[in-house]
Amino acid sequence: MNASTSTETNAVRNAVSAEEWQLRVDLAACYRLVAMHGWSDLVFTHITARVPGPEHHFLINPYGLMFDEITASNLLKIDAQCNKIIDSPYPVNPAGFVIHSAVHEAREDAQCVLHTHTRAGIAVSAQKNGVLPISQQSTFVLGSLAYHGYEGVAIRDDEKARLQANLGRANFLVLRNHGLLTVGKTIADAFLSMYTFENTCQIQIAAQTGGSELTHVDPRIVEGVGHAMKVQTGGLGGSFVWPALIRKLDRTDPGFRQ
Repeated sequence: MNASTSTETNAVRNAVSAEEWQLRVDLAACYRLVAMHGWSDLVFTHITARVPGPEHHFLINPYGLMFDEITASNLLKIDAQCNKIIDSPYPVNPAGFVIHSAVHEAREDAQCVLHTHTRAGIAVSAQKNGVLPISQQSTFVLGSLAYHGYEGVAIRDDEKARLQANLGRANFLVLRNHGLLTVGKTIADAFLSMYTFENTCQIQIAAQTGGSELTHVDPRIVEGVGHAMKVQTGGLGGSFVWPALIRKLDRTDPGFRQ
């Protein structure tokens, strides 16, 4: 870390609460993990996190930076009207603001919203039948899945109400002809959900290219998936795997902490 970067990091860290700084570190880590897994779309998707407190502020990436450039200190803090709370030379992507602010507004339980444009995710989003119950991974998604029709690039505020209605209480959302979105009570939960969602789509596309008839999972298994997930993670959800992911980043890409 050079002197300039250190000064900028300390300036932001000293201006926010310890709780917000930890949230910034975790969100920056999430951006780096998305880049590491190849889910980023240059600079065109977003991960947001609600800042604790009554102000309904949330953190979003500086528009124009690659995901592996995101740090705890350069994340933007904005309000519900897209005004920057801490000054930054970087803008906010209007499409990112519309989608993410809509979810945060409707879902008090959504600390984190993660949206991707991966090839597999978009491919499945374009399929009429959407996510198919053909893998163990898909059962976790199908237990809390919703769909939202494509309305063009999401820059109009009037789409927010329809997106909110379609999402409802689901934690996985297929944006038709567009991509995937997950909602999490924590950043770790949203990341683990997207990891499962993306794998579900990759498996589906791979299975369909095999040319054989696909077998479907018994619907009763999907109904019991909530209990199965709790058993798998010891009831901890995303926080079960998050420390291991942070350790991996600290070994390979520690700049997210700046």
